[in-house]
Amino acid sequence: MSHASRGACRVGPGPARRALASRALVRALAGTALLALPPATALAQDANLARSLAATCANCHGTNGNARGDMKPLAGMPADKLLAMLADFRSGNQPATIMHQISKGYSEEQLKLVAAYFAAQTPPAAK
Repeated sequence: MSHASRGACRVGPGPARRALASRALVRALAGTALLALPPATALAQDANLARSLAATCANCHGTNGNARGDMKPLAGMPADKLLAMLADFRSGNQPATIMHQISKGYSEEQLKLVAAYFAAQTPPAAK
């Protein structure tokens, strides 16, 4: 291959070269932006994360926080009140049989998700 034929594919200086470089930059930035987005399946999983975390409370506090019997219902409880209660369990300031252990098994961010989930639930009807 001669020197002339190798150079035939190159874009010369000037507007054409800048336009080509500009398009390459736009493509690179767009590709980078797409990589930064989580996959759609991850977004779908995150939408249910609070619900999934709160489901572990159902054994004692009922489905969606609507407890039966003597257990405290969580549905409709303000998130800040629930977070304060959980903090008291974690620190040992509130006596408990198991809640001090359960509350320590979650991160602060997870507890915030759970508290927000229960705050958004419909409280049980008054008896």
